[in-house]
Amino acid sequence: QVQLVESGGGLVQAGGSLRLSCAASGRTFSSYAMGWFRQGPGKEREFVAAIRWSGGSTYYADSVKGRFTISRDNAKNTVYLQMNSLKPEDTNVYYCARKLYTGGLYSVYDYDYWGQGTQVTVSL
Repeated sequence: QVQLVESGGGLVQAGGSLRLSCAASGRTFSSYAMGWFRQGPGKEREFVAAIRWSGGSTYYADSVKGRFTISRDNAKNTVYLQMNSLKPEDTNVYYCARKLYTGGLYSVYDYDYWGQGTQVTVSL
């Protein structure tokens, strides 16, 4: 059984930074691509960023490109999301997820295991 545990969320002023972490259980972490999604009240969960198993390729939603950076440390079974220049519209619950071996990168249906989420709130 795979478990994903997010941490690092909180309250920050606009223009500030946060770094989210996602710790994964299981010995096969390094074999899988990982992703970050976010979801606001009454909204669908949306793609934020993804990273291939080696960390060599990363992908971002247009809304966060240039401000967020996804990275991973396979030795620590952890994936990170560095969020800079935060905006009030970035306020959401952020989830990390493990990608399926096959399929795309941008849909929730491309991922099989999810964390419980961590709240990020950006104030003016």
